[in-house]
Amino acid sequence: MEAALRWIAEATPGSAERLRLMDGTPVPCGQSVVTVKRSDLAGYAGYGYCASHSRFYWGSKLLLIVTCDGTVTGFALANPKLDGERETVRVMLEKQPANRPAPGTAIVADKGFAGEDFEEFLAGENLDLTLVRPARKNEKPGRPFPNWLRQRVEAVIWTLKNQLGLERHGGRVPAGLWARVVQRLLALNAAIWHNWLVSAPVKRSLIAYDHV
Repeated sequence: MEAALRWIAEATPGSAERLRLMDGTPVPCGQSVVTVKRSDLAGYAGYGYCASHSRFYWGSKLLLIVTCDGTVTGFALANPKLDGERETVRVMLEKQPANRPAPGTAIVADKGFAGEDFEEFLAGENLDLTLVRPARKNEKPGRPFPNWLRQRVEAVIWTLKNQLGLERHGGRVPAGLWARVVQRLLALNAAIWHNWLVSAPVKRSLIAYDHV
């Protein structure tokens, strides 16, 4: 499934653009203390905080790198208690070259990815990536930021969670969790690829596939 996901991503026209959107989202794996204590996902899942919903959760964190049309070109799952978003992205790009955007690509992300060391890592000769992010409150002067692109990556995550049931994955062991997350990413990429093929006006729309 992962090989198919990446093949489809390369075959989708949007992946030729030198622009990527990056964000992370929780993948809850349990709701009760009993589940946390007995789950086979212990070590792979942990307690994290979801700022967009102002709540704690127990599960994994999914980091995504996508094109403007929503095609997933890079992804990783991490334990939110053990690894922060910047650390996860470092590992994702260093250990799995298939996740790396082409040199010269700009990556739009939120201010949670701010940090001189992280920006230097992306700009290094091995990656040659430019991070585009909003300014933090203590940063002067401010920096221009395309908020409409941030809204687009949030819409991609909404599609994964609502139409593709990311939060209802049902994974109970590490291999099962990975497979069920990749299933949904593959389904999204396949739909976007087919929408390009048939010249659909909205490439991320899954309406035509809802009852298939």
